[in-house]
Amino acid sequence: MLLWTRRSKIVLWAVFGVLFTAVVLAPLVMIVLASFAGHWTGVLPGGFTGTHFADALSGETFASLSVSVQTGVVASAAAVLLGTWAALAAEKAPSRVRRVVDTVFHLPIAVPSVVLGLALLVAFSRPPLAFNGTRWIVLLGHLMILLPFAYSTVSAAMARVDPLLAQAAASLGASPARVLLRVRLPVLLPAMSASASLALAMSMGELGATMMLYPPDWRTLPASIFALTDRGQVFLASASTVLLLAVTLAGVVLLGLVRGRAAHR
Repeated sequence: MLLWTRRSKIVLWAVFGVLFTAVVLAPLVMIVLASFAGHWTGVLPGGFTGTHFADALSGETFASLSVSVQTGVVASAAAVLLGTWAALAAEKAPSRVRRVVDTVFHLPIAVPSVVLGLALLVAFSRPPLAFNGTRWIVLLGHLMILLPFAYSTVSAAMARVDPLLAQAAASLGASPARVLLRVRLPVLLPAMSASASLALAMSMGELGATMMLYPPDWRTLPASIFALTDRGQVFLASASTVLLLAVTLAGVVLLGLVRGRAAHR
């Protein structure tokens, strides 16, 4: 009780505010300032201009943004569908089989993304599955990274669902397909949309595996930002980063609205 005095709460919030400002807020503010900067010779940038955003919305940088959006949407949708299917299939399996499935689906989390990218590069560089040098290997790499989180989110939601709902529907004569489509999936829809939000955000910012896999015609925006920074084009890289953050936030907010409507239903 002594820990939660008014003074201790004030100190706790002050410490949190300092850490949040130093670790999260200040870097974001500096990136935004750099995205508008014409030069940076002092403590803060100056000569503010919108040229960098104009450049980021054209040419190769905009093409990379389009690639990121397409990759994020396709990979996150596939991850949610496969993760939901795997969670539903593993629910009725024996406990030993379920533990094996859980281990297999969580294995990519324990592997660094660069290692995962290299493994995919080696595995799919020869026929009959020669995906190396195509967009499909990038999509597969993102899917492997996102799938564990989608599976975990839906599995956790299923553990909280009352099984009597499906049993009651079945006892009233509903077929297994009808029970799945009209009872089980609607209940899981908030968890599925939550996993889609997480998957989209992760895919839009993924870099480690992508750097190992992307072909010249399918380069995501994080890879382009890395290349711009490596060439010393920090201002354009900052503008591209702000653009990436804005698009990712818009996608997450849109999926959040879907999740809210699903939970309300």
